[in-house]
Amino acid sequence: MSADRVESYRGEDHVVRRVTGSASTKPYRCPGCHQVIRPATPHTVAWPVLPSTFASGAQGIDERRHWHHGCWAARDHRH
Repeated sequence: MSADRVESYRGEDHVVRRVTGSASTKPYRCPGCHQVIRPATPHTVAWPVLPSTFASGAQGIDERRHWHHGCWAARDHRH
């Protein structure tokens, strides 16, 4: 895995991490294209720095989403 970085998405800061194929062991649905990211496929994981709820114990990482690299790169161009 590579180092985490912070990027903007929909006006909020998100922690972004690139995941290697060997670290990916189950399928995920990409919120950008709504297609399945198959196990062993390198992809991007992003979550808000601040949680959307301030319930006790809430953390932004609880809202993480798995994206295809290209879908994350084009996130601001999607509707």
